[in-house]
Amino acid sequence: MIVFGIAGWSGSGKTTLIEKLIPEFSSRGLSVSVIKHAHHGFDLDKPGKDSYRHREAGASQVLMLSNDRWVLMHELRGAPEPTLDDQLRVLSPCDVVLIEGFKAAAVPKVEVHRPTHGKPPLWIENPHVVAVASDAQLECPLPCLSLNDASEIVRFILEYAARHESKHAVV
Repeated sequence: MIVFGIAGWSGSGKTTLIEKLIPEFSSRGLSVSVIKHAHHGFDLDKPGKDSYRHREAGASQVLMLSNDRWVLMHELRGAPEPTLDDQLRVLSPCDVVLIEGFKAAAVPKVEVHRPTHGKPPLWIENPHVVAVASDAQLECPLPCLSLNDASEIVRFILEYAARHESKHAVV
């Protein structure tokens, strides 16, 4: 499967870009999964709900399902955060995994960079950034893609993965 990161500073538009990339991959007949790393704690559950009460009582895992979806919540209970590789092994088979976050992970990344945000580009210090998607013209030694052209970005990712099949682009 192709594993590709979408990196950038908070508020740069990573999630919005991923929202546009998923249908582009799907229109090419490819199945897509996403792994999103959150720097701060999060909870999909609500206090008072049965599943929340089960976790609060000490359950390590709670699996909830309906006829529309299922979710497995796993409490770390002080254990170290799983690695990206650990999480990739948990996913169901798919063609493409887009990763939001995990800036330091050794997977190829497209950086979302908006000069108007006033943040320095990641590509300068991050060797895993292989292209930059922006809403402005950039002086950059890497391929510069239009942030507003999801088709172009998907084409780049697929071509990059094909050229680097034996490296990190494909797991």
